[in-house]
This record gives sequence, C-alpha cells and structure tokens, in this order.
Amino acid sequence: MADASPENPWSYSLTLPHDARSARIARLTLRGVVESHGLDELADVVELVVSELVTNAYLHSDGPAEIRLKLVGPSTVRISVWDTSPDIPEPFMRPVKLGRGAVPAVDTDADGGRGLLVVRRCAGNWGSWGLDEDFPGLTGKLLWCEVGREGALVGAP
Repeated sequence: MADASPENPWSYSLTLPHDARSARIARLTLRGVVESHGLDELADVVELVVSELVTNAYLHSDGPAEIRLKLVGPSTVRISVWDTSPDIPEPFMRPVKLGRGAVPAVDTDADGGRGLLVVRRCAGNWGSWGLDEDFPGLTGKLLWCEVGREGALVGAP
C-alpha cells in the first residue's frame, strides 16, 4: 500500500466522454484510488462527491470532462472536475469562490439543484475557476472541493 502523506503525494486524472455512464466509471475508479491508498474511510464521501460533480458536468455541458484526484494532506484529497461549459453553478459562484460557509437552503419543490449543495455539505473546502477569466482562448470551468477525515460535514445537523 502506498504511503498517503504530503511527503509522498499522488495525483490521478481521468478523461471522461460526454456519456451518461461517465459518473459510474468515475465513482468506481476514484473509490479504488482512495482505498488503494489506505483512505478507506473517505471512499463513500469521495464516491458521492465525484458522482455529483461528474453528473453536473454531463448535464450542463456538451463535451468531455476531466476529473483529478490529488492528495493534499495526510488525510485530505482534492477532487477537481473540468467541463466545457463556462457557466459556474450558483452553489459554486462568487462570492463563494473559495471557502467554507453556510450551505444555502434547498428548494424542496425544485426538480433539481441539490447535488452541488450536497458537495458543499460534504467538503471541507470548495471553489470554482472560470477558465476564460485568466486563460484567453480556453473555455469551460473547474469545480473543486476537498474531502478529508477532518472537516467534512457529512452527518452534521
């Protein structure tokens, strides 16, 4: 088993086609990564967050997506998902570009819109990056969050 520590960092990336099966493939792959690195207790949360982020990319863009999982602390991973749509969804919009904070109320009558709020609830940190802001000629966005043994709000009231 690989040592999960900042002194021995690792990173994995996966390119996904615009396909409804991509979320399942991402879930299975990244669960395997965190379990292989001895972070079994993060597997369920990583799987949930990855599923929500990749599903969002599939539903709101018309191109491929790229997902990256990176060790950023002894028990913390960063999950990043890039897609071709430049539109940053409201739960990740400024002024919530970076950070922790209150999770907005959910419209219980809405047909959708809960997935990224789930991500924010599970993550210790999150943010967004519109690629056209600083990278002329590139399009799309990057949504990211950090999940760790400390700081996740899963199960919190």
